Amino acid sequence: MPDLPFSERIAGLDAVALARRLIGATLLVRGAGGTIIETEAYGRDDPASHSFRGPTRRNASMFGPAGHAYVYRSYGIHLCLNVVAGPGEAVLIRALAPQTGIELMQSRRRGSPLLCSGPGRLAEALGIRIEDDGAPFDGTDFSIALPGTPPDLLVGPRIGISKAQDLPWRFGLAGVTGLSRPFPG
Repeated sequence: MPDLPFSERIAGLDAVALARRLIGATLLVRGAGGTIIETEAYGRDDPASHSFRGPTRRNASMFGPAGHAYVYRSYGIHLCLNVVAGPGEAVLIRALAPQTGIELMQSRRRGSPLLCSGPGRLAEALGIRIEDDGAPFDGTDFSIALPGTPPDLLVGPRIGISKAQDLPWRFGLAGVTGLSRPFPG
């Protein structure tokens, strides 16, 4: 029996459950990628979420089908890549351990030693474009292979936001380097 499509494998997971499940997954974007080592969850009723006030032109993909990309520009500078969990819910991919297409990622990052540590760096290294907003993680340009066994997780509050900072919705892969920031404790 063939594997289920990514969207079906994550069906029914809310943003927090998906953020946890994506740790240790392999993310590939047009031939470049690696292991997801840090994520953050954003729910529909979450005041820090782009979906909190309802659908807009900017966040429309966040209200689309699960298993698709939500790409937005942060602070008018960096693009950020998210995975839609369900209507109004998404998971920000914060860091990746590069494994495939490393030379391509290095050229995109102009030789910076920090390839995929932080959502803006990660998007730049993967060649994410604003036109990727709404793209499916179906294996064409974007794919995610979930890990068979859930890895050991780090759990902590989200970072870089001004609302709902206390929610423990940031997850990391234990024992790795390359996280965007250390976890407390």
